[in-house]
Amino acid sequence: MIFTSSTEYAIRGMTELACRSAGEPIMLDELVAGTTLPRDFLAKVFQRLVKGGLLRSAKGRGGGFRLARPAHEITIMNIVEVIDGPQLLDECVIGLEKCNDQMPCAQHDLYKPIRQRLKDYLATTTLADMAASLKSKQSWHQARATATVTVRARSRQPKA
Repeated sequence: MIFTSSTEYAIRGMTELACRSAGEPIMLDELVAGTTLPRDFLAKVFQRLVKGGLLRSAKGRGGGFRLARPAHEITIMNIVEVIDGPQLLDECVIGLEKCNDQMPCAQHDLYKPIRQRLKDYLATTTLADMAASLKSKQSWHQARATATVTVRARSRQPKA
């Protein structure tokens, strides 16, 4: 992937939060249950998102994490910028320190339109979009799992 592990987990964790919380705080243990998200690492990432203004947190009973604003107002670009900084997608594709339109590297002109499309996508894709996609995939997987169990049960029944 093009993102750091921190950014990937931030996007995944916030998407899970948008799916599950309904605006109410959710404890981290509850959030990571049933996922492959690493609890301790995600806790550190979420603290950065709190400092960046994308999450709110409360300790104690009734505490947990919640989105700082509605899911449709938080873009994936917002998350990337809080975790990796706003310049991440502006760095030279081959690693040169000074690469721009005036001093382009050998790949600059080829990568520039790709970079712009990626920025546009990240700036227009919201957590609400990600959550809707995750929910539809989860329901598809649940329906598939149910169908598999049903087919197996039928195949075990004696034939009349």
